[in-house]
Amino acid sequence: MSATVLIVDDEEAARGFISEALGDAGYEAIAAGSLEEAHHAIDAGKADVVMLDMMLPDGSGMSLLDRLTRETPRPPVIVITAFGEVETAVEAMKKGAQDFLQKPLDLQRLLSAVERAREVVNLRRELDLLRRSSHGEIEWVVGETPVMKQIVREAERASNASVSVLITGETGTGKEILARAIGAMGPRLNKPFVPINCAALPETMIESELFGHEAGAFTGAQKRKSGLIEVADGGILFLDEISSTRTDMQAKLLRVLDEQRFRRVGGVNELSVDIQIVAASNRDLPMMIRDGTFREDLFYRLKVVDLHLPPLRERLGDIPALVGTFIRQINTRTANAVTGISPRAIDALKVHSWPGNIRELRHAIERAMLFCDDDLLDIGHFSPEFQQLVA
Repeated sequence: MSATVLIVDDEEAARGFISEALGDAGYEAIAAGSLEEAHHAIDAGKADVVMLDMMLPDGSGMSLLDRLTRETPRPPVIVITAFGEVETAVEAMKKGAQDFLQKPLDLQRLLSAVERAREVVNLRRELDLLRRSSHGEIEWVVGETPVMKQIVREAERASNASVSVLITGETGTGKEILARAIGAMGPRLNKPFVPINCAALPETMIESELFGHEAGAFTGAQKRKSGLIEVADGGILFLDEISSTRTDMQAKLLRVLDEQRFRRVGGVNELSVDIQIVAASNRDLPMMIRDGTFREDLFYRLKVVDLHLPPLRERLGDIPALVGTFIRQINTRTANAVTGISPRAIDALKVHSWPGNIRELRHAIERAMLFCDDDLLDIGHFSPEFQQLVA
């Protein structure tokens, strides 16, 4: 996917040189000779990437950079400075610029900087497409139990306040579904939702995945890579099984929570982000704190709002609502025409202990629908394990 680059420079020759170079490389380039023209272009939503000269006829480019750092999603900014203006470049990077170029511009350096910015833009586009295409699958079921209704009330408040959330519960209780529901409840609805399973990544990879890395940061790091924290800017970063992270990584996550700033692996410049962190764990974090394997300060910083999802065996009254949701979802995916489930089958489902929780229930419904040629699920469509419960 290509990107539209807004070139903000008062020198006509510079605008022409950059526009031609980007056009030859397959980018769409638009130009602005002043801050006023640049603001109009950004208001019109025309800029995926911004190349920004600091010296403009109607003010400093730093004022436009201040605005761009507040945009959601934030377009990557490549600052252009005169030769020797190192302090200006450093200040711009601290304010959130992704890269900087010095005049006279080097063509290869320019194209490399824009390519890195395009990677960030494309990652965000892909995540947004995934979010929109899968939004219909994210159906949070409140059910009838008071505990679930209370969880939803607290989740809505946490979503609207954009505070950090810690979700705990057994495997299969729906922690990621609740995290996605938090994203859909408040002001970050149309922003990135970036999940990462901390337990699934090798310890040597998790830092690079989260924070990104600079070229040459380690063996095999041939070019700069944007991390998931950067991709989640403006939205939600979901850290599943956060208890699996090392204590040194926990310290770095604590700093992101406190300051909304981070450095790429091998980098010296700090980048700022606006993210809401939702973390989840199926382990006993207070016990891990006592054992010295989880930081107490991170624990309390994460649990501004603490949501504990009960196991399905403690919310059996929600099974009918859950089953109805799963039937609708599976019908859509498989073109089945199942319209409901018999009381006998519901009784059997309510007797089962559900060690695998909601995930196990969904698999049971999926299996039953596979063997159902009628419009109603009955006990005979389920596995023998469930049939014995009403024998």
